Amino acid sequence: MRIIPAIDIIDGKCVRLSKGDYNTKKVYNENPLEVAKSFEGHGIEHLHLVDLDGAKSSHIVNYKVLNTIATKTNLKIDFGGGLKTDQDLKIAFENGANQITGGSIAVKNPDVFQQWIQHYGSEKIILGADADQEKIAISGWQEASNEALLPFIASYLNKGIQYVICTDISKDGMLQGPSFDLYKKIIDQSPEIKLIASGGISTFDELPKLAELGCEGTIIGKAIYENKISLKQLENYIIKGC
Repeated sequence: MRIIPAIDIIDGKCVRLSKGDYNTKKVYNENPLEVAKSFEGHGIEHLHLVDLDGAKSSHIVNYKVLNTIATKTNLKIDFGGGLKTDQDLKIAFENGANQITGGSIAVKNPDVFQQWIQHYGSEKIILGADADQEKIAISGWQEASNEALLPFIASYLNKGIQYVICTDISKDGMLQGPSFDLYKKIIDQSPEIKLIASGGISTFDELPKLAELGCEGTIIGKAIYENKISLKQLENYIIKGC
């Protein structure tokens, strides 16, 4: 299972929110590159970079942070937040994104999102399926939709998506453990899925459980920043491959 630390960006700074609420913003580091380099220094190869300003304003904003991390580290970056147009995507890939994550666009403009899958290929496009009470949330989680999570994922798997990041918003940033039952439901429904678990990771012991469920990757945010999981633990996990 891939270990994918998260860096969330507001005003060019590394922050974390709780349950996606911008009012709970906590700045952990004013230099995201420094954070990214510390991840890389512990054998981590992947990074989940979220443009929270972009998510709120519906267009890419923090692409310079993406460019800096991409040019000064070897991390493979999946980038999300505010990607709404072909131009946003072009900017993200030109500035070093290895993959992009589309959430709101997949709900509000599925034709465009499907074109991205066809144009860039399913290795490059990740479906962001963020949900509260198994209903998809969009626009940086500021807006609920009527889309039910499981059918939503299944429909995009039929359209060629391979990678899906699923965040249970009620768990995100709360350090109370991930949604094991929800991930089991998704994997039972779609065994071929490359599911990336996100939200609520609080202890190292949860990682083998997610791997056992069949998650392809897991995104870890606040647990690292609050020293609940050490980078040394993640380094050892990566070295052992389990």
